[in-house]
Amino acid sequence: MAETGKKLHLEIITPDASVLSEDVDFVLVRALDGDLGVMPSHAPLIASLRIWPLYYEIDGKRHCVSVAQGFMEVNNNVVTVITPAAEKPEDIDVERAERARKRAEKRLQEHQAGIDEVRAEAALKRALSRLDVANYHGGN
Repeated sequence: MAETGKKLHLEIITPDASVLSEDVDFVLVRALDGDLGVMPSHAPLIASLRIWPLYYEIDGKRHCVSVAQGFMEVNNNVVTVITPAAEKPEDIDVERAERARKRAEKRLQEHQAGIDEVRAEAALKRALSRLDVANYHGGN
């Protein structure tokens, strides 16, 4: 997919840790206005990200990280993602994510006065993204 010998450096950073620092061939994210693919020599840009799995390829093999919104900067073959939370498949606690999914769904179904529906919807999206990454991409 990418030019032979050309790589991007991908950094995924949360307030607590550097989750990933790898040389990759390709990055795919879900930006606010749609999917965005980045290859070596991509023009500089900054994009806001949605809660969605981030995909990257190394030597033809696809990998994935759950990303909970944030921003991505591309500059000089470096892709930097700054996000409140990110997890590799092997770091996801599936039982905890399933509990979070159930809690968020219950809050949304009950329609109680005073519930922050936007916050509950975001919690549900984060849980579903984590479960997707753990269940379908954990073998990468």
